[in-house]
Amino acid sequence: MTNKQHHYIASAKRVIDIEARAITDLAQRLDDSFIDACNMLYNCLGKVVVCGMGKSGHVGNKIAATLASTGTPAFFMHPGEANHGDLGMLSKNDVLLAISNSGETSELINLLPVVKRLGVNVIAMTNSESSTLGQHANVVLNISVEQEACSLGLAPTSSTTATLVMGDALAVALLDKKGFTSDDFALSHPGGSLGRKLLLKVSDIMLTGDDIPITSDEATVAQALLEISRKGLGMTGIVDEFGKLTGVFTDGDLRRILDARVDLHDAKVSDVMTIGGKTTTPNQLAVEALNVMESFKISALMVLDDEHTPVGAFNMHMLLKAGVL
Repeated sequence: MTNKQHHYIASAKRVIDIEARAITDLAQRLDDSFIDACNMLYNCLGKVVVCGMGKSGHVGNKIAATLASTGTPAFFMHPGEANHGDLGMLSKNDVLLAISNSGETSELINLLPVVKRLGVNVIAMTNSESSTLGQHANVVLNISVEQEACSLGLAPTSSTTATLVMGDALAVALLDKKGFTSDDFALSHPGGSLGRKLLLKVSDIMLTGDDIPITSDEATVAQALLEISRKGLGMTGIVDEFGKLTGVFTDGDLRRILDARVDLHDAKVSDVMTIGGKTTTPNQLAVEALNVMESFKISALMVLDDEHTPVGAFNMHMLLKAGVL
């Protein structure tokens, strides 16, 4: 590693150390103001409107997104645009989360008279309670840092990190207070992998109709093997004369009877099948069905209705294709 490369590493470590200390210091300053802010947001009848200019605005956008995705309705309002009409986004039941490191950002300060006239509660994230923003806020969250990580001491670095962490702390504290669950999270993330895992039902992925591997309990093992081959799931359901499932015959059952030298053309499949077998229902979540398959080390499941009649079937490959795995 060259001297120049060593310099890059040394600079990076310095930044990380400074910002880590800023976060540690932030934790030490948590007090009743944080509790008051959480209660104000928890009891908010409207939405949390996050507002900030410049780097504070970029961080504010993320804080609003995090709040919204964890059960606290929120959106970001740009203070510059708010001064020219977007302040109409704000209603009296909302809470304004105003972010300004100095507490003197003019675009933000200009909004305060109207905000106060509306009777909107204000939570300020700033480094100074005595700043204009701090004095006009109902609650002040201190996000001051000892130093910026920028070697010039100018670029917002440690301060934006502290602001972001404070926003995350608020969001998660509210999440815990509200009892927000992974199911709730999935509802606001239906396009993500978690949403697919938690919202997708067996009925959304299973094969139906003629694609279901079904064999009569009077059939021979050879006939069952043909059905397995045709349907491609590595198994077939075995049904009685009324169409009710009595068992399943799988690749594993085949290996077992081959070891026992059973005649495939003479033996009835009902004599060598797995009686009953593991099954699921159309309304079960796909991720729950996956847990069953993994627990019993099986690669496919029959899907039954309330009358124990097969209405579907699927295997691990289909779960993988649907993004559940």
